[in-house]
Amino acid sequence: MKVYEGANIRNVAVMGHGHAGKTSLVSAMLYTAGATQRLGRVDDGSAPTDYDDEEIARKMSLSAGLAYVEWGKTKINVVDTPGFNMFVHEAKMVLPVVDAAIVVVDGVAGVEVVTQRVWNYCEEYNTPRVIVASRMDRDRADAQRVLESLTNAFGRSVIPLELPIGSEKNLSGVVDLVAMKAYTYELGGNGKGKETEIPANMKDEAQDAHEKLVELIAEGNDSLMEEFFDKGTIPEEHLVPALHDAIREDRIFPVLFASGLGNVSVDRLMDFLVEFTPAATERGGVRGEVTSGNGEPPEREVADSGPVSLYVFKTVSDPFAGRISYFKVFSGVLKNDVSLQNFTRNSQEKLAHISIMQGKTAVPITELHAGDIGAVAKLKDTLTGDTLGDKSAPIQYPKVRLPEPAITFAIEPKTRADEDKLGPGIHKLMEEDAMLRFFRDPQTKEFLIAGTGQQHIEVAVSKMKKRYHTEVNLKAPKVPYRETIRGRADVQGRHKKQTGGHGQFGDCKIKMEPLPRGTEFEFVNDIFGGAIPKNYIPAVEKGIKDAAARGYLAGYPVVDFRVVLYDGSYHDVDSNDLSFQLAGRIAFKKAMEQAKPTLLEPIMSVEITVPDEFAGSIMGDLNSRRGRIQGMDNKGGNTIVKAEVPMAEMLTYGADLTSMTQGRGSFNMEMHHYDIVPAQLQEKIIAKAKEGRGEQAEEEE
Repeated sequence: MKVYEGANIRNVAVMGHGHAGKTSLVSAMLYTAGATQRLGRVDDGSAPTDYDDEEIARKMSLSAGLAYVEWGKTKINVVDTPGFNMFVHEAKMVLPVVDAAIVVVDGVAGVEVVTQRVWNYCEEYNTPRVIVASRMDRDRADAQRVLESLTNAFGRSVIPLELPIGSEKNLSGVVDLVAMKAYTYELGGNGKGKETEIPANMKDEAQDAHEKLVELIAEGNDSLMEEFFDKGTIPEEHLVPALHDAIREDRIFPVLFASGLGNVSVDRLMDFLVEFTPAATERGGVRGEVTSGNGEPPEREVADSGPVSLYVFKTVSDPFAGRISYFKVFSGVLKNDVSLQNFTRNSQEKLAHISIMQGKTAVPITELHAGDIGAVAKLKDTLTGDTLGDKSAPIQYPKVRLPEPAITFAIEPKTRADEDKLGPGIHKLMEEDAMLRFFRDPQTKEFLIAGTGQQHIEVAVSKMKKRYHTEVNLKAPKVPYRETIRGRADVQGRHKKQTGGHGQFGDCKIKMEPLPRGTEFEFVNDIFGGAIPKNYIPAVEKGIKDAAARGYLAGYPVVDFRVVLYDGSYHDVDSNDLSFQLAGRIAFKKAMEQAKPTLLEPIMSVEITVPDEFAGSIMGDLNSRRGRIQGMDNKGGNTIVKAEVPMAEMLTYGADLTSMTQGRGSFNMEMHHYDIVPAQLQEKIIAKAKEGRGEQAEEEE
C-alpha cells in the first residue's frame, strides 16, 4: 500500500438521516475508484462499510465504518456513520478526526431530523460541509424541492454546484456550474462520466445558477467582487481557489447531486473532495487540553516535522483479533513497532502491525504521516478518546462529550454459565460503544444496562449472544426516581447501646434544609468547642450519606439537601466511628419525617419530527403523557415539536410514534432535569416500591 503525505490526504465523514443513501454512496465511491470489484449493496449485505452481522441483518449502519479510496494522486479516507437517532452519537465521535463532512440528504425527503442533528454537530466542531442530494433516481425525487428544504433549514449559504440532468429513472448526469460542462452517465454503470455540452433546454437555467454561485463566492472577497462587477463573471482559475477557501471557512455549503445505487456522479464527488475540501494539513493547529499548571493548552501543527501524537477515536472489539484501535495521526510520522506513551492512562503501548482499514479488512502499511487515519490491534490499555504520543512531548487531545443514556433496562443472565460471561461480554461491548453503560443498582441489587433507546439495547444484547454466546433477559426499563425534601428539620440522632464491656455511644444534632435542583448533597460542619471530636465528624457524614442512598419514601436516593451538624456529645470510652455513623442514620430518618419528603422524576427534553398532517395527534398524545410543549417549528413539510415529558411516560414511545405516524416520525430525547411527581402518582409509586422490596426480602429469606 502506497504511503501518502498529509497534503494528499482528505478525511471525510459521511453523515445524514437513516436510509438517505450514505452507505450506498460510499460503496459507489469504492467501486468507481477500483477499490472493490463490485458495487456493494446494503440490501444483500455486500456493502463494505456495513459488515457487522447486526448491520447486515437490520440493513442499517450501527457504528462508524472506515474505508479509503485512491483517486488520482490523493487518498480519501471515508468514515461512514449511522443515521438513526439511537446510533447518531457515532457520527459525533468521528468529527475530531475528519476535515470535512459529506451531509447526505434523500432526494425525496430532503432535510430530516438527524440531518439537522449532524449539521449541529458539524457547527460545534467547525467542520466544512458539502451536501449531497442522493438517491436522485428514485420516484418523486425532486432537485428543486430538496434545495428549498436545504435553504429553509440552513440558510442562503447553501448553493448548488451542480444541476441534475433528467429526473427519477431518467437521471442521466449532472451539469458542473463551476466549469460549465455536463457529464453523462449510464444508470448502474461503472460511474465514469462522459464530458459533454450542457443540454440546450438547460442552458438558461445553468447560466442563472452559475451567476448566483459566482456572486456568493465573490461576496467574501473584495478583489473578486471588483472582477465580478467589471467582467460580469470570474474566470475559473480565480473561482476554484476562492471556492476552496469559502468552503474551508464555512461561508459556502455546496450541493451536489448523485445516486449511489445508480452510480451517477460519484466520480464528480471524488473530484470535488480532492479539489475543494481541506487537505489534512490545512487544518491548522490542534489544541490539547490543559494538563500542566501554567494554564496554557498545548497545540500541535498537523505536520510530519513534529513529535508523534495520535488520537484514538474508535475501538472495535473483535472476537478473533481482539481490541482494534482506530486512530488519527495528528503530528509526526508513525512507524511500525514504535513504543508510545498513553498520556490518558499513563502507560506504555507498542504499536506493532499498523494498518489502514478497508471496511473490515486491515491493509498493512509501513508508516502513516500526519493527518492520516489508521488502525492497530492488541493495545493493552488504550480505549476510545485516549491520546498516545512521544513520551518527551506530552499532549492530551480533548474527548468528545456525549449526552447521558436515555433509557435503562434490568438485565439478567438466562443461566449460571451466562452469568459468568455477562460482565466480560458487556465490558467488551462498552469498549466499542461510548453510549452503553452497565452497572448494579445498590437498592435493588439488579444489574442494569443503559443506552440511547430500546433498539440500542436490543442490538447490544444480540451482539452478546452472537459474539460471546451469552444469553440474557431484559426486564422493563426502570425509571430512576429520586427523593428530596421541601421543608426544614432540626433533630437529634442518638445511638446508645450498653452491653458487657465497651458500649456504643454517638450523639449528633443536625439541621436539614432543601437545596436547588441538581446540587445533590452538602454537608456543613458547624461544631464549636469540641462537642463532637473532629475524627468522628466524617462518620456522621457517612451515616447520613448511606441512609440517603437507601432512600426514605420508596428506596430511591435522597438528593438536593443540606445537612448542618451543629451540636452533639460523645463518651470517652464508648464512642467510636460506628456509633456516630449509626447516630447520623438515626438523625437522617428523624429529619426526613419532619422535612416534607417528596418524590422526584426525571423529565426528558424531547424533540419530535413528524409530517405536518400528524402534528395534531402528536400534540394530543404528548398532553396525555403529562408533557409540556416548549415550542413548534415547521421545516419542509415537517413539524418539529419540542417538549418536556416525564421519562415514565416515554418508555414505549418509539413503538407508539411508529404506529401513530405510519413509521414516518422520528424523535430524540435526553435527560433534562428532575421535577416533583404529582401527589396522586406518588402514592402508587411508593406502594409499588414497597411491594417490590417486600418480595425481595422474602426471596432473601
